[in-house]
Amino acid sequence: MLKIFVVDDERIVRVTTADDLRDAGYAVREFASGQAAIQYLSDTDEEVDLIITDLKMPHMDGLEFLAKAKQLRPNTFVLLMTAFATVDTAVQAMKLGAYDYISKPFNIEELLLSIERIKEVKEVKDENRQLRTQVQKKFDTKNFVGNSEETRKVFELVEIIANKDTTVLITGETGTGKEMLTNIIHFNSNRSKKPLVKVSCAILSREIFESELFGHEKGAFTGAEKQKIGRFELANSGTLYLDDIDDMPFDLQVKLLRALEEGEIERVGGTETIKIDVRVIASTKKDLKQMVAEGKFREDLFYRLNVFPISLPPLRERPNDIELLSRYFVEEFSQGVKMDIHPEAMELIKRHPFSGNVRELKNLMERLVLLASNGLIDKNILPIDVRFPGKQHTCFYFDNKPLDEIMREVETNAITDALLRSGGNKAKAAQILQVPASTLKSRIEKLSIKTP
Repeated sequence: MLKIFVVDDERIVRVTTADDLRDAGYAVREFASGQAAIQYLSDTDEEVDLIITDLKMPHMDGLEFLAKAKQLRPNTFVLLMTAFATVDTAVQAMKLGAYDYISKPFNIEELLLSIERIKEVKEVKDENRQLRTQVQKKFDTKNFVGNSEETRKVFELVEIIANKDTTVLITGETGTGKEMLTNIIHFNSNRSKKPLVKVSCAILSREIFESELFGHEKGAFTGAEKQKIGRFELANSGTLYLDDIDDMPFDLQVKLLRALEEGEIERVGGTETIKIDVRVIASTKKDLKQMVAEGKFREDLFYRLNVFPISLPPLRERPNDIELLSRYFVEEFSQGVKMDIHPEAMELIKRHPFSGNVRELKNLMERLVLLASNGLIDKNILPIDVRFPGKQHTCFYFDNKPLDEIMREVETNAITDALLRSGGNKAKAAQILQVPASTLKSRIEKLSIKTP
């Protein structure tokens, strides 16, 4: 239920409007002057969703009241009522933070329609604020998982660089968390409320890449039917993340260097110089120094990117993080269901090399949560390469179990794997297993398999 304040020195208008809004199901409080409403807002912590105020009032008019009210409750919507609506007044009111104005005299249906629009906008804004809070909490450095010396060193560097505008180069193997670290740096910086724009340099052709990064003008090339804003412009005032920077076409590297050095770009086919304020974070899984030596990467660009390097160590070099990360992912995927990892299973997981690093560990724990029964991840559901290091995957090891139990375990693993590969789509999973969908459905029910 929206909480609404009605502020108007004309008693008949104030009371009639308030009564109509109460009849429509809203919680309403009335004030005969702007001073009284400001005093109330100053003296209480009560939140108000919408203030409907008259423009022409003695002592404190609607615009002055609007400015003071927005200072006290910046997220509150304000709707002005006026019999003297002018363009200048409307523009001034919008600059001060009013959502809209309504001309007197008005009927209640007109007012209720305006309130419905405000409710829709409020829901979107509330959702955006909630999502932003969740994102900032997720990427808070205090919540980052890892207690190894290697991880602590990385976050000492993050604490130093987060609020600076310095270019960062993140290096590390596939799956070590380069994009995650970029998110953490951005959302702990003074640019956190500005855009974070990401570009993968590995998946774009030379022509598309230049347009994606710098934009293009209409008619710049065949197919350029309208102007396109590039990622640099979209990231203005925020952060631009260039993933796999080593794959950037060599002839475009000088254009990127200019953008970094001069803080300006030109769209493809354009002549206008566009000023930009963008913090760049780049990442690579390759040795850029070696690429420079081989003539595959510009030396000047390398030194411009490498102002503040951060190296993410592979998971095998920080085994102390494996157990902590495993339990974190189990909690994430179990969705509130209490689940534990048997000590034997944990020891086997900690010994695994994880060539795919954190990404591989995360995928493993997602699968184990789906396979686990009775709230326990034990060694029997671990993949062969984790449970029996060095053994060929075509072999099966089931200790001294009865055949029926072995068959049930094999079938459960096969169905679960197919469901994971199909994204939980049972029809696709049935195609993978080459069985009718009805057969798969009955086996899932009989084996009590959890679907993704």
